[in-house]
Amino acid sequence: MTNSLKVERAKRNYTQANLAEKVSVSRQTINSIEIGKYVPSTLLALKIARVFNTSVDEIFCLEDSDFL
Repeated sequence: MTNSLKVERAKRNYTQANLAEKVSVSRQTINSIEIGKYVPSTLLALKIARVFNTSVDEIFCLEDSDFL
């Protein structure tokens, strides 16, 4: 899974800590999502999308290898 979380965050001048606070997770969790080490739960992905006033699909994208 790829994501544009870092880009979306930068557009709004949010730090990892700002976003983490808004969605009730640690800064480390946001960092792990951004670098692809952690795939967020559906609930967390929805919370992040809501913060950015967009859809989950606009931030998170499945890759072909995710279907194997």
